[in-house]
Amino acid sequence: MATEEAAHHDEHHAHPTGILRWITTTNHKDIGTLYLCFSLAMFMVGGLMALVIRTELFQPGLQVVDPHFFNQMTTMHALVMIFGAVMPGFVGFANWMLPMMIGAPDMALPRLNNWSFWILPFAFTMLLSSLLTAGGGPAAGWTLYAPLSIQGGMAVDMTIFAVHMMGVSSILGAINVIVTIFNMRAPGMTLMKLPLFVWTWLITAFLLIAVMPVLAGVVTMLLTDRHFDTAFFNPAGGGDPVMFQHIFWFFGHPEVYILILPAFGIISEIIPTFSRKPLFGYTTMVLATAGIAFLSFIVWAHHMFTVGMPLAGELFFMYSTMLIAVPTGVKVFNWVSTMWRGSLTFETPMLFAIAVVFLFTIGGFSGLMLAITPADFQYHDTYFVVAHFHYVLFSGSIMAMMGGAYYWLPKWTGHMYDEKLGKAHFWSNTIFFNITFFPQHFLGLAGMPRRIPDYALQFTEFNVISSIGAFGLGLSQLLFVYVVIKCVRGGDKASDEVWEQPRGLEWTVPSPAPYHTFETPPRVA
Repeated sequence: MATEEAAHHDEHHAHPTGILRWITTTNHKDIGTLYLCFSLAMFMVGGLMALVIRTELFQPGLQVVDPHFFNQMTTMHALVMIFGAVMPGFVGFANWMLPMMIGAPDMALPRLNNWSFWILPFAFTMLLSSLLTAGGGPAAGWTLYAPLSIQGGMAVDMTIFAVHMMGVSSILGAINVIVTIFNMRAPGMTLMKLPLFVWTWLITAFLLIAVMPVLAGVVTMLLTDRHFDTAFFNPAGGGDPVMFQHIFWFFGHPEVYILILPAFGIISEIIPTFSRKPLFGYTTMVLATAGIAFLSFIVWAHHMFTVGMPLAGELFFMYSTMLIAVPTGVKVFNWVSTMWRGSLTFETPMLFAIAVVFLFTIGGFSGLMLAITPADFQYHDTYFVVAHFHYVLFSGSIMAMMGGAYYWLPKWTGHMYDEKLGKAHFWSNTIFFNITFFPQHFLGLAGMPRRIPDYALQFTEFNVISSIGAFGLGLSQLLFVYVVIKCVRGGDKASDEVWEQPRGLEWTVPSPAPYHTFETPPRVA
């Protein structure tokens, strides 16, 4: 009887296969894979929306899409890219790598982990199907500013509900990351021995828990304004639309650091590997990450310089914003110092890492320009801002994820990716990215407003260049998908120490001990 019961018990707990395996999995690697595939799919969907925008802007005049649909595309493109491509992508990296990096068997809360993921496809089904409602999708910009968002149809309600679901997913994922890192580290692994990617994710998780409820709160207030006449943001009822901006950006500014800190972690793993020496200034990197996270909470109103703040407020937000450049600069100098005197090789992940350091810095400098209050009155809501945040988010977050994918694919799949195709993807991606977004700085400085489907004739040439670049950028991502699928399906077997030596070389000199660490030099006998 007992053996029969045991057999029944085993049968009941046999591992499911096929689609059921993916739906019910609690394995951190499976869930990481689900997140990464979902992220890639959303990246493609968001990219198609961007191509709709760039097609309309290829020449002046209204030609391809209706202006209202254009507004829906600018709104949806951002929501899909931020909440669908970048955030789930980094959670996928966290799921795959955190347990392995800290010596844990899995994430601390495996079933919660499964639920965190499966909320997302439903959230995005709801968000994307809002485009099919009678009035079309949400058209208030991704920031959903009142009063625009108070007037939209059912699509705005669907968007609010989708945002709630994404927020739940993010909070659950963040709780899981924190519990895993604090409770499941290998014996002897103190916090100051954590890999930098783990540190950046720990700090990101705290940011998520702090600000996602703020977003939930502001969209709930928006919902009650729309349906229950609460007038939080309606001046006719004593409300204030600027309050929406304050609450939204109190979420929104830490959010942009949520979108970039894990990228910093990935870069901090890649650069030491291909420089063949340890990361320069580990402690300062950790402190800089924590400093960025702290400062991100006190700079939110730099998105709102034009709303008519008191001068003291403008000065406070200007100076605090400039201050955030200091820890960010520390990181850039540490990455460069890590490469200094290293035995560098330039495999695809390293190319992406170097490009991120270089291009993200351009985004950082244009951010400093936007931080200067009187200058921001000129730049605000122009294409200069669009160029700025794409240099931060595409060449920061997305390209770091691409580099991370090439870096860890051999570990994940057991196969080497095709190095030639990887490099081809890197160069086409980077060149077309710059062709797309660099001209937008000039458009913005010349006064072209963002979020409009038409423009004055003097902006034509740069828009033509930008649109051509966008199609090249979109096509180059097909190459990335091909490289990933080819690697998953087979290829050269990856060695145990994938990046231990330059591929194809029999022997390599290990890098000399770094001389310039600002410590006393060794005494010569």
